[in-house]
Amino acid sequence: MSDTTPVTATTRPPAQARHTEASAKAVGERDTPVKKILIYGALIIFAIIYIYPFIIQLVTAFKTDGDAVGNPLSLVPDPFSTAAWERLRETQFPRWFLNSVVVTLIVTVSRVLFCSMAGYALARLKFFGRDAVFTALLAVMSVPAIVLLIPKFLVINYLGIYNSYPALFVPLMVDAAGVFIMKQFFEQIPPSIEEAARIDGAGPFRTFWSVVLPMARPALITITILSFQGSWNELGHFIIATNDQDLYTLTRGVAGLTSGGLGAGRQFPITMMAGLLMTIPTALVFIIFQRYFTQGANVGAEKG
Repeated sequence: MSDTTPVTATTRPPAQARHTEASAKAVGERDTPVKKILIYGALIIFAIIYIYPFIIQLVTAFKTDGDAVGNPLSLVPDPFSTAAWERLRETQFPRWFLNSVVVTLIVTVSRVLFCSMAGYALARLKFFGRDAVFTALLAVMSVPAIVLLIPKFLVINYLGIYNSYPALFVPLMVDAAGVFIMKQFFEQIPPSIEEAARIDGAGPFRTFWSVVLPMARPALITITILSFQGSWNELGHFIIATNDQDLYTLTRGVAGLTSGGLGAGRQFPITMMAGLLMTIPTALVFIIFQRYFTQGANVGAEKG
């Protein structure tokens, strides 16, 4: 009797535990389809709420003025019209589009180059005042951009570049957030890689350009996307940089159209068409580089 009692006492609890785990698992499996339906249903609702204004914009761009005013939420143009596109071509929209392309390309390339160089200097090079520079960088990031518009205007006017192409892109060629992102990424790269390059005779710039920079591809693509979208959608800076319509970018020009730049009347189709054409380049850039952008975010999260 004394030999069998301990065995029975020790074998019952594990069997009960397995039965409890199996029951809980069965209950969880029964709840899973319901939870999935609720989650996906909520996601679909939020997606529709988010996408619906864009669909309205797309449909309104092919409406007539009367149909846009009389049936603003209709999803079917009645009648279908391309008059907004034809009218838009008669404005300075092509010129504004070209200005936006030129400024955006210059700003994007400049930010990728200068932000990566500044980030590497703050991450690796030892120089007096490095911590103070980084602290000032963080302070600039905390200041709302609209607060800096008047100082920007004063600097642009003092340099004598107001109402010129340099005024559109020179103040945007470096971004504090871009420098911060690159610095944080470079700090995650093992210093031993750079030491091996220096042993082989590479100088600081050669080490940066040929060894470190190719390893920072995810961060570079992230900066490229953010710089392209930021400069393409910029408005405040372009308002204080010029008042010459030949130098307007899309954001400045379309803002003028929306605020009545075409004269009297509510001309929703042409403004919606302009907004639609503005959206296409940034959407294409994000779709093309989305995979790399996600990889960059994942790499940063893992290393952080």
